[in-house]
Amino acid sequence: MPWSPLAAGGRASPGTLAALALEQHRVIPADRRAFRHLAQRASGEPAAAGFFAMPAEGEELAAARLGAFAEACDVDDGRMRAYEPLAGCQAYPAYISWPALDAAPADAVLAVTADFATWGTYCATIAQGLRTHYGFSDEACAFFDLFAAPVPALDEQAEAAVQAGLESGRLDEKRVYTYDRLLQACEEMFWTSLTARP
Repeated sequence: MPWSPLAAGGRASPGTLAALALEQHRVIPADRRAFRHLAQRASGEPAAAGFFAMPAEGEELAAARLGAFAEACDVDDGRMRAYEPLAGCQAYPAYISWPALDAAPADAVLAVTADFATWGTYCATIAQGLRTHYGFSDEACAFFDLFAAPVPALDEQAEAAVQAGLESGRLDEKRVYTYDRLLQACEEMFWTSLTARP
């Protein structure tokens, strides 16, 4: 069961709110490194390189905003150091290293764009629930607001990267489907693992 409807309805426990902050504390730097690596690998494909530079910068902003959410969840440095991450929650950052290392840049662009849309929808739902049912401030919700907001420039960059991949013959629809299917499965695993946590 996805976790976001629980947060949207005020039924997510304080423990899972804190776990979300703690898991993201590990996810963000891993994703940032993966996107930076993809941008470097795509140096010969300017559109794809530009695409991956944007979420890499976005992860920097996310890291800066995560602290207020963690604080609202009573997560301090000691709790962060003591926390043991859930395997299901860390499957996504672990998996994304595969396309980061091996995927053709255009393939990776198309695969992660689909997952960005899923993640953004969840973040919008969570932010609304945190404000409505938990009394979280705008500052505490800013992490989720960042990802929930549309980014037209990112969409345009993705379109340019995919078009370049099609024109060069480097886009492989079968590989894209595989990357996307596994990314979406890892995304779902993140939320179901969080839901199963006490």
